[in-house]
Amino acid sequence: MSAASRHYVLAAGGTGGHLIPAFALAVELERRGHHVALITDERGARLPGKPHSLVAHVLPAGRLGKNPLHWPKGIEAILEGRRMALRLFESFQPSAVVGFGGYPAFPALWAATSAGVPSVIHEQNAVLGRVNRLLAGRVDAIATSYRDVARLKPKHQGKVHVVGNPVRDAVLALRDQPFPAFGPDSLLRVLVTGGSQGASILSDVVPDGLAMLPPALRGRLQVTQQCRPEDIEAVRARYASHDIPAELATYFENMAERLADAHLFIGRAGASTIAELTAVGRPAILVPLPIATDDHQAANTREVCAAGGARMIRQDRFTSAELAKQIQAIAQSPETLANAAHAAWNCGYPNALADLADLVESFGGAPLMDTISIREAAVTGAVLGAAASAAG
Repeated sequence: MSAASRHYVLAAGGTGGHLIPAFALAVELERRGHHVALITDERGARLPGKPHSLVAHVLPAGRLGKNPLHWPKGIEAILEGRRMALRLFESFQPSAVVGFGGYPAFPALWAATSAGVPSVIHEQNAVLGRVNRLLAGRVDAIATSYRDVARLKPKHQGKVHVVGNPVRDAVLALRDQPFPAFGPDSLLRVLVTGGSQGASILSDVVPDGLAMLPPALRGRLQVTQQCRPEDIEAVRARYASHDIPAELATYFENMAERLADAHLFIGRAGASTIAELTAVGRPAILVPLPIATDDHQAANTREVCAAGGARMIRQDRFTSAELAKQIQAIAQSPETLANAAHAAWNCGYPNALADLADLVESFGGAPLMDTISIREAAVTGAVLGAAASAAG
């Protein structure tokens, strides 16, 4: 535990990709004896998994798109969020503010940099997100999950710290366990998920793709697949028609146990998914979400694919035949699959949470400025400039 108790504010948008690492950091900082508060939006305050001790402050989060006609309303929300954040800082006196991306993080981090409060941003993806791009020049440190992060300007490299993306304790506990035994006659256990809501493309392609495998491999399959509610019965029927054993559900609470048993993962390439696969060391067939901002899911696959721990298939080429081909390539023998598992394991960042907490703790408790005098015109001008930069 740290010698001195400090206060920290975490700011994150209302999606699991931003909030899961924020929740993990909150727990770790509290374990070290600090006090932590969360700034988010209404969706984030309701997200399952929020630690009970973590107090959430809901702030307005304006969105600034490319159309200037929509800027006034967004600017008004950002300004109000900034004012609310400053009031929180006056009472809470944070030693640092840590942003995890998403629109709710912008007013909080902007308030911190204006008030002289040390600030850190954490980027979960292999492409610097829009909000983090706007803040990169103002914050004191940039924590990344990958060594190579696109859209990160060279002039900001000096404050980059590669820490990785924190994962759940239940998943990290699997890192030192051996890869599930897999021999010439063993079951090949395949785990298929498409994020929190599943993905229809996986329901459409995976059953027929698995059915196209050579009989010697197809006859050893044991599938666990997450499906959308509207897809699940059709998927069940397709697996039955192929005589492939499959356990289907719209949600699996014990995902860590499912991952522990899996020999091969098939699914999307979100930041949390990649972090967990590499923490545990599981080979994967990855299908990036084609509409992901800045194509960041495809970027997330680069490191693990280059190492040989995964294969990536673009969604427009994700056919049953292509899937069967890639599965055969990665699982053609026990040695091939084991080598891919080890390659994925080598890409993991098992110390991500501790390293991120160490970085945040390195900022001491400098007092907040007693007075903050920034003219409203200058404030509005800064927002407009940021919006124009983002639109460009």
